[in-house]
Amino acid sequence: MNGSLEGVAVAGGAPASVIVGIGAYVPPNPVTNHDLTARLDTSDEWIRTRTGISSRHMVLPGQATSDLAVEAGRRALESAGPEHAEGVDAVVLATTTPDRACPATAPEVASRLGLGTVAAFDVSAVCSGFLYGLATATGLIAAGTASRVLLIAADAFTTLVDPRDRATAVIFADGAGAVVLRAGEPDEPGAVGRVVLGSDGSLSGLLQVPGGGSRQRSLGKPVKPGDEFLRMAGRDTYRHAVGRMTEASRQAVQAAGWGLADIDRLAAHQANARILATVADDLGIPEDRRLSNIAHNGNTVAASIPLLLADATADGSLAAGHRVLLTAFGAGLAWGAATVRWPDVKPG
Repeated sequence: MNGSLEGVAVAGGAPASVIVGIGAYVPPNPVTNHDLTARLDTSDEWIRTRTGISSRHMVLPGQATSDLAVEAGRRALESAGPEHAEGVDAVVLATTTPDRACPATAPEVASRLGLGTVAAFDVSAVCSGFLYGLATATGLIAAGTASRVLLIAADAFTTLVDPRDRATAVIFADGAGAVVLRAGEPDEPGAVGRVVLGSDGSLSGLLQVPGGGSRQRSLGKPVKPGDEFLRMAGRDTYRHAVGRMTEASRQAVQAAGWGLADIDRLAAHQANARILATVADDLGIPEDRRLSNIAHNGNTVAASIPLLLADATADGSLAAGHRVLLTAFGAGLAWGAATVRWPDVKPG
């Protein structure tokens, strides 16, 4: 382990996980609604009114999840500064689109970032990946396995989307976001509160990519046409997303000892503008406290929340001292929520 827990004040025998750096990256080519209407039976107005999205970013030919992750990770390390970047001793990559089915993508990302032989592994929880990764990184720090963790959430999710499917092709996008976490005290700025997580595998069919996994491969048959792409039951997904995100958010706020009126900023997974509005309304969070970048980033899956936090920090809508509620929902079904008092950081 490169870092040290020596001198860290702890609560209940375990150190808290504290955010000290943040970075984000999206591919350089914005794809507008007008670009999509050239091949889809839709319109700019239809997309904007139903999703809130005007443009999104998609990977270039040959560009992979690791490429996005490395750039976001590099920027987060720059944000944290050398005193923290040089002590990173674990890399957690939240992704559903690894470069290859085997091995995990995180070790290659760590190597390309010059972190050497540190522990590195992937976490797969689709749109809730950042929060599952946050819980994992926090656990590594609490257990003393690591003193500083680079948590990256990255997806090239458009590679799993049928470009002819109007229901999904207009929503999903590609990108990466990352944070550097260090061991610290639970009452200092940047300390992450209890991460509330949940899942319901009985509803896994609502959002799935049927082909490519061990079930299909074990049959010894090729992937059926269309099974290599995402299938989404939109209406049922909407209903479960609103209910689960709202419930988990209330639990996380309660665990932090806050009230909903104490929330300065809501940073929800950027799934769909209608879902975001309904969740915020149900929680009683006014519009001026809702962070959003879905209009120009779309749904970037696991990368959504850290990308949002980086963008909001850069434009000043998220500032040091703000009490922030994070929440997400996605395939699995899997969901989560957490709280953090935002630190004084600048995106790398």
